[in-house]
Amino acid sequence: MATLSEQISALARKIESTKDGIETEEATKNAFIMPFISNVLGYDVFDPAEVVPEFTADVALKRGEKVDYAIFHDGSIQLLIECKPIGSPLDLRHAGQLFRYFSVTSARIAILTNGQEYQVFTDSELPNRMDEKPFLVFDLLDLDRSLLPEIQKLSKDAFDLDSVINAAQELKYVGGIRRLIADEVKEPSDDWVRYFVSRIYDGKATQRVLDQFRPLVAKALGQYVGAQVNDRLKAALGDDANAENDASVAARQQTKIETEPLVEADTPSPDIVTTDEEIDGFNIVRAIAVAEVPPERVSFRDGKAYFAVLLDDNNRKPVIRLHLNGQNVKFVSTFERGKDAPTRHDIESVVDIYRVSDQIRQTIRSHLT
Repeated sequence: MATLSEQISALARKIESTKDGIETEEATKNAFIMPFISNVLGYDVFDPAEVVPEFTADVALKRGEKVDYAIFHDGSIQLLIECKPIGSPLDLRHAGQLFRYFSVTSARIAILTNGQEYQVFTDSELPNRMDEKPFLVFDLLDLDRSLLPEIQKLSKDAFDLDSVINAAQELKYVGGIRRLIADEVKEPSDDWVRYFVSRIYDGKATQRVLDQFRPLVAKALGQYVGAQVNDRLKAALGDDANAENDASVAARQQTKIETEPLVEADTPSPDIVTTDEEIDGFNIVRAIAVAEVPPERVSFRDGKAYFAVLLDDNNRKPVIRLHLNGQNVKFVSTFERGKDAPTRHDIESVVDIYRVSDQIRQTIRSHLT
C-alpha cells in the first residue's frame, strides 16, 4: 500500500501535468480534490456515511447554502472542505460558508483549497468560531515534508482531533514565522536590512545605505541557509555519501561532456577537474531534489562545457547544468517543459541556485511521469 508521501507525490505529478487543462471548480474537484480526500486522507468518497458532497445545513438567514464536502468520522462531522478552481487565489472573503457552517456543525476543522494549495483552520481563538488565519498551509507542488505528520493526523486511519487542536496554535505561529523568514531571504525588507545594518555599520542607516546593504543581506542569508542545508544533507547521507562523492569525482573526471545533448567521451580527458564549488552546487541541487526523489537518484557528470546534474545517472534526464568555471560570469541552465533549449539564469554564487528551486523540482517531476 502506498504511503502518504507517495500518494501526495503521485497527486502532485497529476496536478503538474494536467492543471493547465482544468478550468472550472467542478473539474478541479473531480481531478484533484476528490483524489486528495480518497487517496491521501483515505476517506471513501462514494460512501455517504464518510463523505457528503454539497452538504446542506440550516444556517440562519442562509437556508439551503451548501459547503462542498463534509467529512464524517465516528458518526459526526469532523472536516468541512470548501473548494475553488485550480489557480484561483484562496481568499476567505469567498469562503463565508466555512465560517457559518463551523458554528452550526460539530466540525472543528475547515479546509479551503483550490486543489493545489490547502489552508486548514480550526477554532483556537474562540470556541466554535473559525479562526481567520489558517494554522496549516501547504502546496502540493512545493510541499514542506516536515508537514507530512500534520497532514497524516487528518487522515481516516490516523485521525487525531485532540492532537490537531493542541498543535494548531504552535503550528500557526511557527508557520507564519517561517513564511516571513522565507520572504525576507528572497527579498529583504527595509526593517530586516536595518536590523543588520544597525549592528555592523557605524553610520546612519539612510535609504541609500539600506539599498546598498540589501543585496549583501540577501547574499549572507542565502549562504547561511545553503550551509545549513548542506550540513544536514551530509549528516543524513553519512559516510556512504562521502564515499560516493569521492568515487563520483574520480569517475567523472574521466568523462568528457561537450555537446547537446549530453554525450560521453570515448576516451578519458585529464583536463576536466571537478571543483569544490561544483560539488557545493551539486549538494545544493540534491538538497532541493530530495523533496521529490531519494538523494541517491541524483548524480552528476562533469565536462569541459558544463557540470551536469542528472536523475538516475541518465543523460536523457537532465536536472540542471552548472556553468561555474568562467572567470567573470557564472550561470545555470534549467529545463522547462515545452521549451527546446535550456533557460539561462545568471548567478553570483552557488547559493543562488536556490532561486531556481521550483524549476529543479518541476523538471524532476516531469522525468517521473
